[in-house]
Formats: sequence, structure tokens, C-alpha cells
Amino acid sequence: MTADAATFCPRCGDPVEPAEVGATRRERSLCNDCYFEDFDLVDVPERVHVTVCAHCGAIHRGRRWVDVGARDYTDIAIEETTEALGVHKGAEEFSWQVEPEQVDETTIRMHCFFSGVVRGEPMTEEITVPVRIGKQTCKRCGRKAGDYYASVVQIRGHDREPTDEEMDRGKEIANEMVTAMEATGDRNAFVTDVSEKPEGLNIKLSTTKLGKRVSNKLIEEFGGDVSASETLVTEDEDGNEVYRVTFAVRLPQFTPGTVIDPEDGDGPVLVRSTHGNLKGVRLATGDTYEAAFEDGANPDAKKLGTREDGETTTVVAVEDDHAVQVLDPVTYEAKTVPRPDYFDADADEVRVFKSRSALHVLPDADA
Repeated sequence: MTADAATFCPRCGDPVEPAEVGATRRERSLCNDCYFEDFDLVDVPERVHVTVCAHCGAIHRGRRWVDVGARDYTDIAIEETTEALGVHKGAEEFSWQVEPEQVDETTIRMHCFFSGVVRGEPMTEEITVPVRIGKQTCKRCGRKAGDYYASVVQIRGHDREPTDEEMDRGKEIANEMVTAMEATGDRNAFVTDVSEKPEGLNIKLSTTKLGKRVSNKLIEEFGGDVSASETLVTEDEDGNEVYRVTFAVRLPQFTPGTVIDPEDGDGPVLVRSTHGNLKGVRLATGDTYEAAFEDGANPDAKKLGTREDGETTTVVAVEDDHAVQVLDPVTYEAKTVPRPDYFDADADEVRVFKSRSALHVLPDADA
């Protein structure tokens, strides 16, 4: 009895081989004619509504805004129609084409052509779906327009003004961090404002997390330290206190390439690093110099100049293991100067740094 029932269509009674396509056992037992009476190849809503940010082009999906990178509203309409499209699970070799028709600025009529194979039968279907485009302002753009910011990174120097290089790099780091956070789907990250002050650079940022990352990256590259302070600015709709955080980045007093005199009797030092304790090389001997732990990156020292102040001059003679004779680049007199460990005895020329009291051989830039 079961075998006989399984070989006939339960709707029309025609003999049939049970198919694998069908949501229920009864559907699978229907003949093709009866099965296709209630069959829809695709399920598409009567119309599609799309909310687009008028400023950045992001679209609103569910409870969040999503950056889609669409070139125009037609691209958005095609993508949203695709998202709304439901294809019957029994369809094979499915394909579709679309011909968008721009009706007006906010309406696009999507002429969709579908084809597939179901139960070995080729199927086609044509549907026209109107797409309505609504414009709003996303949360991020609204905050940008309102000059919103949750943190400020203040770039300052210890007993000096930050260099142009340091301030330019600060701007680059802020933008790089925003790009990196956007790549992870974080739409809340943006630079609100960048302003140069007599004492340094201020960067207003949208989140505390972004401010912290920018500050840490600056310290990682240039050394120094950072301190954070909070200021209560308002309360949110739930009554929670909202704070704005200021990250004060204090860059070291001396930058790599600076020539300083620690005034300890052992001569000038070319600064190599300001991460942690200041480190450098003695120009008289080539010995390594490191500031005391308690002095960190800002030892009590006098700035004499920078590597860029050095000049190339001629080596006259190597006197011994501790002295070399070079031409003074200003007076052109032959002078005996200390021979540091990094001095190349076969060199015909060297770069020298001249201070008020002495002349010193500089190491190569990559030494």
C-alpha cells in the first residue's frame, strides 16, 4: 500500500517517480505539473527601501550603518536587491540579470530576469522591483558635522617645540590609525580637527581608544612619555557621566642626530635613541653612552648642534691609535683630533662636527 501510494501523485493521481526536490514528503511525491503550480523560483519583496547617508554614502542595515563603497545609487540598488532576493533551494544552474531604470532621484526600477533548472526543467521568471532611496545622516557624519570629539592628543616637546617632522608624522599616524580601525568595521573612528599651536600640535579625535593608540604610536616612534587626564563634559541619555580624555605626549628634549654635551668631562655625545634612557655614542672615543635611569630620555646636558651641522673634510694623517689629523673645514688648518673607534683608517675624507671648543669626527649615518 505504501509502495503503491508512493508511485502516484497525491494531487492528480498520475504515476510519478518521487523527486528529491521539495520541502516535505508530500511535495517530493508530487508530479512536476502539480509541483510547479505552487512554485516560485525566486522570492523578492514588492519593493525595496534603502536608507543612505547623504554625506558618506553608507547604507543603514538593521541597527547599524555599513560602508558599501558604492559609486552611485544604482550600485546600492543592485546590492540591496541582491540581499533581498531569495532563491528556491531546489534550483540548480541559477543565474540572474538586472536592468536598472532610473525613474527619478530617489527611485530606481529594477527589471530582474531569473533562470534556473528545477527537477530537470528549465525555469525563467521576470520581476520588476522598485527601489526607494531615502536619505539621512549617519551617526558618524552627524558627529563630524557637530565637531564631536572624545579625546585630544597634545604633542609637545620637553623644553623645546616639536619639530615639523614630528608634527607631520603625528598627523600621518592619526590618519593611519583611523584607516586601520575603519578596515575592521569601526565607523566611529575619525579625526575631528588638527590645529598647530605655538607650543605644539593638538589632534582632536572621535574616540578615547583612537587617542590612546595615536599617543602610544608616537611614543613608540619618537620616545618620550604620555599622561592622560579626564574632564567631565556631560551625561548621556542613561545618566552616565561622559568624559573627554586629554593625552599629553611629551617628546624627549633631544632627538636622534643631536650632538649634546653631558658635561661629565668625557666629551660630546651623538644621540642615537631616545626610547627609554637616552643612548648615544661618544665622539671622542666611539664608546657607548647611556643616560642614568633616573634621567631617562632627558638628561641634564647642553645641546651643541646636530649631525646636519657636520662638514666633510680631508684626512691629513693618522697619528696613532688615539689621534688623527684633519683639515679644519673653516680655517683649513691641520688639526689633531681624537680618533674614535668607528674611524676608518683608510678613509681619505671624514665628516666632522665643530663646536666652540673642539673638532670631532662623526660616525657614518648608518654606523
